[in-house]
Amino acid sequence: MSKYNYDKAALKGLGVGPFLGEVKLREAKIAEAPAEDIKSIFNANIVAKTLHPHTQNLKVVKVEEDNDAKTFTFVGNEEKGTEKVAFFRAGQYLSVVIGMDGKFSTKPYTIASAPSFDEYKITVKKSPNGYASEYILNNWDVGTEVMTSGPLGNFYYQELRDAKHIVAAAGGSGITPFLSMAGAVVAGLEDFDLTILYGSKTEDSIICKKELDKLVAESNGKVNVVYVLSDEEKDGYEKGFVTADLIKKYGTGDYSLYVCGPKAMYDFLKEEVKKLDLPRRRIRFEVPGESKVGAPGEEYNLTVWARGEKYELKCKSDETLLHACEEAGIGVTTDCRSGICGWCRSRLISGEIKITEDADGRRAADKKFGWIHPCATFPLSDIEMEVFPVI
Repeated sequence: MSKYNYDKAALKGLGVGPFLGEVKLREAKIAEAPAEDIKSIFNANIVAKTLHPHTQNLKVVKVEEDNDAKTFTFVGNEEKGTEKVAFFRAGQYLSVVIGMDGKFSTKPYTIASAPSFDEYKITVKKSPNGYASEYILNNWDVGTEVMTSGPLGNFYYQELRDAKHIVAAAGGSGITPFLSMAGAVVAGLEDFDLTILYGSKTEDSIICKKELDKLVAESNGKVNVVYVLSDEEKDGYEKGFVTADLIKKYGTGDYSLYVCGPKAMYDFLKEEVKKLDLPRRRIRFEVPGESKVGAPGEEYNLTVWARGEKYELKCKSDETLLHACEEAGIGVTTDCRSGICGWCRSRLISGEIKITEDADGRRAADKKFGWIHPCATFPLSDIEMEVFPVI
């Protein structure tokens, strides 16, 4: 018996007899259902997890050598729960977890392949004092299992902000985001013209040249590469450095300037771009990686609190607080290692610190109330801080 009192005759007269049947059917289904909370996952959450996973388990399926660099191709490691890699924008990076001698570190590496759900490629170049790159080049091979973040960063083309012509200034392994952009243009995933000014010391030191030349040939004129050699002079190459004059030479009409390379290149081009008649929104610098500008010669005591545990360690004045933590086996949450993203945000309890202006990505409130980004922070005295590890 329904708990509702319907005037059935009146309702039937209005032609709603079928409606009464649906009400009875619904009441019966409700009565049959168990008295438990309904558990479901919204489709929006499923999509968000697919496109923006916190972590991904990948494995190396191919390794290609090129001068003093190697390109690693990754696919999802289904046995560890990652069926497909997350889609990304051309120019984004992965934060890669690297385990060395029981210690864990993370390093950002830009994805060098065109966007897809099938694979990622990253190119790792040997660098002086680059302990992470040396470990990767010596230890990663086909079958190596690697954990990474989802795609990160905003160093990619945005139609509302950028011109239809991108001039890219690259140096060394800083070519990787532009390899991805070139691949996206050739595949029809992005619609802009791309001119890459690629600085290297010599012709033999250029990495990924065959792939770049192939993309240029397949682009129907939408992708062009200008090789710039600083230490030798050859026909078909520009001589010297990527300068404001060189950018003006190839940056015809309205264009946006993207820069990715070593810190020395950043420091040089930050002065050069002042000579260009470009609005600020047309100039993009990729995050430069961990700062190395601390003053050498001093060593301080570093007290670190992590999940209620107290650690006593040392930190040199020319190494970041993050590096000291990782050397001690304290894995701090971090992604960009450039002071920008804020994932390593930690609480400074006491001590004097140094943070360079171009690496200080903190909010005004964090500066006022004593929060720091350890990846860009150097000690000037004994330090006590609280970090938030996930590793």
